[in-house]
Amino acid sequence: MIKLAVVGLGYWGPNLLRAFNQLPDAQVVTICDASEKQLRKFAAIYPAAKNTANYADVLNDPEIAAVVIAVPAPLHYQLVKEALGAGKHVFVEKPLALNLPEAEELVTLSAKKQRILMVGHLLKYHPAVAKIKEYIDNKEIGDVFYMYSTRVNLGRIRVQENALWSLAVHDIAVILHLMNNVLPLEVAAQGGAYLTKEVEDVVFLNMYFPNKVLASVHASWLDPHKIRQLTVVGSKKMAVFNDMDGSEKIRLYDKGVDFLPSFQTYSEYLTIRDGDIHIPKIQMKEPLQIECGHFLQCIAANKTPLTDGVDALRVLKVLAAAQESLKNKGRQVEV
Repeated sequence: MIKLAVVGLGYWGPNLLRAFNQLPDAQVVTICDASEKQLRKFAAIYPAAKNTANYADVLNDPEIAAVVIAVPAPLHYQLVKEALGAGKHVFVEKPLALNLPEAEELVTLSAKKQRILMVGHLLKYHPAVAKIKEYIDNKEIGDVFYMYSTRVNLGRIRVQENALWSLAVHDIAVILHLMNNVLPLEVAAQGGAYLTKEVEDVVFLNMYFPNKVLASVHASWLDPHKIRQLTVVGSKKMAVFNDMDGSEKIRLYDKGVDFLPSFQTYSEYLTIRDGDIHIPKIQMKEPLQIECGHFLQCIAANKTPLTDGVDALRVLKVLAAAQESLKNKGRQVEV
C-alpha cells in the first residue's frame, strides 16, 4: 500500500484524488490546498484523509511516500523540487515546469534522490492512442506521411497560459509518442489573442520531422465546435482517432495512393485505392485510472514511467520552440 498526498484541489486535482482513492494499492492519507473552502469541501467527501493548507505538513510527514501535485503551472517547479528534496516520489500535472533549465534541474534531482518523477501527459495512457501506436509500429499503415490533430471547443478560458501550453501540449506529447520520441527538426506556430491580451486563444502549430513527416495541431478554447481528433496518414492506410465518439474511437481506412510501375505516364503511375473501413474493438478503461495505476506500479517496481521527466523535457523543448515562433509571427524555429 502506497500512502500519498494530493496537493491542489482546484480544476484537475479532484479527479486525481478520486482516481487514486479508487485504486487498491493507494491510500490518500492527506489532502492539501491553500483554499480553506476547498479543503472543507473535500474533507467532507474523504473524511479518512487528513487535511492541511500547509505544504510543509506534507513534506515533513514520514508516512507519505508520494506526492501528487495539481497546482497552477507556475508553482510546479518549486513544489516538485521541495517534494523530491524531501525524498518523496512525485506525480505532477503537465507541464513539468515553464522553462527548460528548471525542468532539467528537476530531472537531475529525481535521479540524485532516486525517486520516481512522473508527469501527467494523460493522453499517452489512452487505449485508443496505444492502438494507433500499434498500427504505426507494426507498419499496418505503412510509412507515416503526416498527421494532424484538432483540439477545440467553446470552453474554459485561461488568463495565464495560452492555448499552446494548455491545449496543444496534449497533442504534442501524443505526436512525439507516435514518432517514437524523435523530436521535430523545426516548428512554426501562429495564433491570436482575442479575449485576454497576449494570451493566445487559438494556435496553429506545424512540426517538421525527419524523413519529411509533417505534424500539425489546431488548438483553441474559442470555437463553435468541440472536437478531439487525430488523423494519421500513411503509405498503406489512414487512421482516425475521434475521442468524442463514445463507442467507435478509431477508424482505420484502407485508403491511399498505389504506385503501378507497369504504366508509362506519371498519371497512370499513380492510382487511388479506396477500400474497407475497419473499426477495431477497443477495451476502454479510463485513461486517468491507467495513468495513476502506472505511477503506483513504477514506485513499487522502481521502473521508469512512460511519461517520466526526460519525456516531459522533450515536450518542453517543442513547446519552447513553438512559443518562440508564436512570438515571432510564425517564423520557423529549430528544436
